[in-house]
Amino acid sequence: MTSIPVADKRPRTTAHPDRAGAMGKRPGGGGARNRRRLARFVVGLLLAGYAAVSVYPFLWMVSAAFKDQLEVVSGGHLIPENPTFDTLIDTWNKLHFFDFFLNSLLVTLYTVVLTLVVYAAAGYAFAVLRFPGRTFLSRLFVSLLFVPGVTVMLPIVLLENELGILGTHWGLVLPFVNGGAPLSILLMTGAFGAIPAELRDSARVDGASEFRIFLNIYLPLAQPALITVALLTAIPTWNEYLLTRVSLTDRSTFTLPLGLQTLAAENVPHYNNLMAGALIVVIPVVLLFLCLQRYFVNGLVGAVKG
Repeated sequence: MTSIPVADKRPRTTAHPDRAGAMGKRPGGGGARNRRRLARFVVGLLLAGYAAVSVYPFLWMVSAAFKDQLEVVSGGHLIPENPTFDTLIDTWNKLHFFDFFLNSLLVTLYTVVLTLVVYAAAGYAFAVLRFPGRTFLSRLFVSLLFVPGVTVMLPIVLLENELGILGTHWGLVLPFVNGGAPLSILLMTGAFGAIPAELRDSARVDGASEFRIFLNIYLPLAQPALITVALLTAIPTWNEYLLTRVSLTDRSTFTLPLGLQTLAAENVPHYNNLMAGALIVVIPVVLLFLCLQRYFVNGLVGAVKG
């Protein structure tokens, strides 16, 4: 006996195509997406305008360094009509800019080396070692970030005069090293604190001394932070004008910022030479930052995580 199939008499509902498409979309999704795109476009436009305004003085300086005096004072276009290297050569040779460059290089190198040696050890002590007053001293050093350097300018000059180093390069190096203490200690403490303590414990079990652990384990792992501290020390030292203006009086000890000031103080300032000198001052800093930018960013990130 065969069974006869019975048709399903339940009512069937068919979704309308427009209604089905509408159900798959979130209400207001297209409008929100358009608003986000518009916001990104406006922000990008504002940032591009800000970048153009910020970069234009630098471009004008570079342009003027390759012009003669007449073309600079007459205005003209941003791109030199008759570009020449004579201005740079004249500024470097005839105005003794090599002496200023060498003085700035020596002061910066001494400052960076002393800063790394002193504050790498201090950061290791605050991050790893345990001693009475560690937290208080660490916070005391960091609080010095909020003290403007100009407020201690007079005590520095008086102390240098008593020590007999006023007017010498050491009268610049020592204050620069001291001024870099808060930020350098903060970065190095964060970097060393992010290193696992198990590495130190294993080295101690193997008989390594504290100095050997610091030198062979912690310093290599903190290389990005060391480069960051070096950059943050070198750039302000290279560009410092106020302390050098107060401390140095002999032209043979002048650094590059003071050399630029002597150009600006002429009775008839040659603006093309002044811009060429500014370009000479800026180029080493820009090249240094571009070469070490990756380490600089990693050092800041590591210090913040620590």
